[in-house]
Amino acid sequence: MYMDKSIEQIHEALKNKEVTVQELIKESLKKSHEVEEKYNAFVTILDDAKETEVTDHLLSGIPYGIKDNYSTKGILSTGSSNTLKDYVPFFTATAISNLEKEGAIAINKTAMDEFGMGGTGTTCHTGVVKNPWDQTRMCAGSSAGSACAVAAGVYPFATGSDTGDSIRKPAAYCGVVGYKPTYGMISRYGLFPFASSLDHCGVLSRNVMDAAIVVDAMKGIDKNDMTSWDSKDIHLKESLTGDVKGKKLCYIKEICDIENYPNASEELKNHIENFYQKLEHIKKLGIEVEEVSVDKTLLNAVASTYVVISCAEATSNMSNLTGIIFGPRGEGKNYIEMMKDYRTKGFSPLIKRRFVIGSYVLQAQNKDRYFHNAQRVRRLLVDEWKELFKKYDGVILPVGSGPAKHLDGSLDMLNENTSVLEEHLQIGNFGGFPSITIPDGFVNGLPVGLNITGNCYDDANVLNIAYAIESSMDYKNQIAKEAH
Repeated sequence: MYMDKSIEQIHEALKNKEVTVQELIKESLKKSHEVEEKYNAFVTILDDAKETEVTDHLLSGIPYGIKDNYSTKGILSTGSSNTLKDYVPFFTATAISNLEKEGAIAINKTAMDEFGMGGTGTTCHTGVVKNPWDQTRMCAGSSAGSACAVAAGVYPFATGSDTGDSIRKPAAYCGVVGYKPTYGMISRYGLFPFASSLDHCGVLSRNVMDAAIVVDAMKGIDKNDMTSWDSKDIHLKESLTGDVKGKKLCYIKEICDIENYPNASEELKNHIENFYQKLEHIKKLGIEVEEVSVDKTLLNAVASTYVVISCAEATSNMSNLTGIIFGPRGEGKNYIEMMKDYRTKGFSPLIKRRFVIGSYVLQAQNKDRYFHNAQRVRRLLVDEWKELFKKYDGVILPVGSGPAKHLDGSLDMLNENTSVLEEHLQIGNFGGFPSITIPDGFVNGLPVGLNITGNCYDDANVLNIAYAIESSMDYKNQIAKEAH
C-alpha cells in the first residue's frame, strides 16, 4: 500500500521501480470507491485515469483529488450544485494545468458545499460528506470531500479553495494539513468564483512538506488572472529547514481565554487546554510565544463582516447563472420566468439565502450602511493584524471551538458564545494572508488543529514554523481511524 505515504516516499518507490504508476492508480481508485460508499466524498470518480511517465518531478505519477469547483476540460465540474450538474468545461483551471505539467494524475473530483458557500459539507448536490474519523460528525466545508479523501488515505493530497476557512477548518476536523497561501500566489483562473476578493486556491495534505511541494507546483503568475503575482523566487520546499530559533508568535487573549466563554462545555475546555499545552511545547523549540490583546468589539464583527462582503460578491459573481447559458434550461415564456424557474429549482436554501442577503446589502439605499461599513471593518481588522506582523512572525490560534460537530441539523447556526473561535480564520481571507492549519492532538478521540497566519508574501517563513512544530509532534501522516 502506498497511498498512505508521503509524496517523497511514493516518488522514491516509483524511481526504484518498487511500484508502477498503474498500480498506484489502481490502488487510489479502489480506495476512492470504498470511501465513496462510506463517506460520500466525491462527485466524479475517474475510473479511466491514465498513467504518465515518471520523471524527476516529485509529483509525476502521483494520484490526487480535485475539488469540484476547479474547471477540468472534458470532465464534469459541477461546483456540487444542481444548477451545473451536467456542466463539462472546455478548459482547465491554471492551477490544475500546472499540476498536470508536473505529471500528477487526477483520480476524482471531490464533493463540496454548493459553490463553496457553506462550512459543513452538507449542501453538496450528491449528499452529505461524512467524517472518516466518525461518520456521525461533519468534515466542515467547503472542501469537505478533499479533506475526507486525504484523511482516509485515498491519495497524499487534494486541491481545495478557501474563502473564509474552507481549507483550514476541514483540515483540522479531519486531522490533516490545510494551507491557503498568500492571495494571488496561485492563479484563480478556472476556479468557480464565490467572493473574488476573498477566494484563495490551496491544498490539503497529510504533512507540511507535501503541502509545500504541491503549492510550489501550483503557484505562479498567470496572464489570465490579474491578481496573480510572480512567486518564482519563493521556494517553499527548500524553505523547510526546521530552524525556528528566535521566531516569535502571538496568540490573542480575547479568542483563547476560556473565561470569555460562559457556560463552556467540557469539550471546549479540553480544546483550549490542549492549545495551551501545545504552546508550552512550542516554546521549547526556541520560538517565543506571547499573549496579545485585540479589541473584542472588532473581533465580534468578523462573522457579520464576512457574511455581508461574501454574499454581496457572490450575488454579483453568479449573476450569469440564469438557466440560459449554463446548466439545465429553465422553463418559462420569457427570460425572467426562465431564470426564476431555474434558480428556484436549482439552488439550495442556503444559496438562496446568501443571494437574498447579497442583493439587499447592494441596494442603493442599503449599500453604505451595510456593504461599505463591512469594508471599513475589514480594513480595521487587516490593519490590526498587520500591526501584529511588525513584531511577530505569525498569529497562532486554535481552529474552531473543538473537534468536528455532529451532523444534527443545526450546523448552519452560529453560537454567539463561540463565534469568535469559529470565525477568526476569516481574517486571513480579509487580508490575503498565508495561513496553515496543522493537527495538534485529539479531544474526545477526534482530531483538532492549530492555525498559523503570517504576513503577505511571508509564506516560506509561515510554512517553516509549521514544519518545525509538526516535526516535534506525532500527528503528521495520520490516516483516519475508520478508514484503516
